Amino acid sequence: MPIKSLIRTIPHYPKPGVMFRDITTLLKDPLGFRLTVSELCTRYRGKGITKIAAIESRGFIVGAAMAAMLETGFVPLRKRGKLPAETVGHDYELEYGADRLEMHVDALADGDQVLVADDVLATGGTAEAALKLIEGTGATVVGCCFVIELPALGGRTRLEPMRVPVFSLVQFEGD
Repeated sequence: MPIKSLIRTIPHYPKPGVMFRDITTLLKDPLGFRLTVSELCTRYRGKGITKIAAIESRGFIVGAAMAAMLETGFVPLRKRGKLPAETVGHDYELEYGADRLEMHVDALADGDQVLVADDVLATGGTAEAALKLIEGTGATVVGCCFVIELPALGGRTRLEPMRVPVFSLVQFEGD
C-alpha cells in the first residue's frame, strides 16, 4: 500500500493557491499509519537515539508513536505558552509573521541523541527553529524526519547549512 495514496490533498487551504497535504486520512487507516511509523523507525533503529523531539501538533502523533517503537523518550516542541513548567525557547520568522517554539528546560540533557520528527517539511522555518532550540541544550540532533516533503518550498535547502541529515517518506511536487 503506497503511503502517498492515503494522504488527502485539500486545494486552496488555508489560503488560495495552497495545496494542503492532510495526513488525517493516513492516520485513520490502521495499516497505513502502522506502515508509516514502521518505515520511519526502521531507518533509525540501532542509531543510538535517546529522544524523539516532535513539532506541534501533527508531529506529536508520528513522533510519539516512533518514540514508543524505538523505546526512546519523547519531547514535545510547542508553540509559546503551551507547556506548564519552565521552558526554553527560540523565536523565528515565518512567511506570515513571527512565532516561538518552546520545550521544557529539563527535556534534554548533555549527551542526548535527538531525532526531530514532524508531519511535513515545507519552507523549513519551524524545523530550523527546532534544530536551533535543541542546539543550545548540549544534546546532539542526529537527524530530521518527515512523513511528507514539499521540495518546491525549499525546506531541505534551508536546513542544509545546519548539517543535519533530512529524510522524508513521500514528496509532493508543487506547493
